[in-house]
Amino acid sequence: MSTPPQRFEILLVTEHVEGRDAATLAQFAIRSAVVETTGRQGSSGYPRYVGDGIEADIDPATRTVEALLVDGAELDYGLSARVVDATDR
Repeated sequence: MSTPPQRFEILLVTEHVEGRDAATLAQFAIRSAVVETTGRQGSSGYPRYVGDGIEADIDPATRTVEALLVDGAELDYGLSARVVDATDR
């Protein structure tokens, strides 16, 4: 089993934003945060990442956010979290 990436960037965008290109997503992001692995698994069973007020359980293989808290609260309705490599931009 490979080691999960040490850091990701999470971009919070409105649900209607399409695509996965990091530059395009960043253009429409209302908030971004670089999160780093804690070395622990979250409640979802995926690695936990923390940083800049965001806690996320991320599936490193698919770059899917499995659980997310923003400033200690769930994500507001109408927003989605997209994961990009922290070095993509």
